[in-house]
Amino acid sequence: MAGQPGILAIFNDCRAGREAEFEAWFQGEHLLERLAVPGFLYGRRHQAISGGSDYFNFYLVESPDVLTSKPYLGRLDNPTPMTRKIMSEVFLNATRTVCRRTLRSGGFRGAFAVTARFLNDAPDPAALARLAEDLVQDAAIAACEIWEAVDPGGQPVSMEEQLRGGDKKIRACLMVDTLRQADAEKIGADLSRRFSQADVGVFRVLCQLGRADRID
Repeated sequence: MAGQPGILAIFNDCRAGREAEFEAWFQGEHLLERLAVPGFLYGRRHQAISGGSDYFNFYLVESPDVLTSKPYLGRLDNPTPMTRKIMSEVFLNATRTVCRRTLRSGGFRGAFAVTARFLNDAPDPAALARLAEDLVQDAAIAACEIWEAVDPGGQPVSMEEQLRGGDKKIRACLMVDTLRQADAEKIGADLSRRFSQADVGVFRVLCQLGRADRID
């Protein structure tokens, strides 16, 4: 993969009482649909243990340009009937950001994830990278990633975003994968103390899908 890969980072809540519809859409349609778009490589979704959002999912793509490509924008502007319903009635408080992955340290993916979302002021990138490299020395840590937002100026507002009523953006995100919940919760508490300006969440992994895993 030449250059820095892209990340689409999404945090959201679900309207109370509509969780079954949300699950049916995500598992039955959405993940498979997104992984069919050229340049999408991998998707993973999570549910919150603690933090400011009920759900978190991200997609790894070949480059940030994939997320403004004609095939992807065409999909966003022509949502399926089920997507229209979920976006307008069920999907709440969306934070959706096109990012570039500037660092990945560690060779594994974990069962739990901690995210520190920086909404306004992001820490010094070099300092954040040093922190990530230090964290991953612990055998309890599967990997760390740093995502930096791509300037949203050239990104059109899609039909899906209009149905959601508009999205918030992040400036950057530190994601830490752990093997066990206790370690994720400890790191989450440590990051909350270190970064008072960040929205720190602890999540369990629900499912993941790579391009090679799709069954057409």
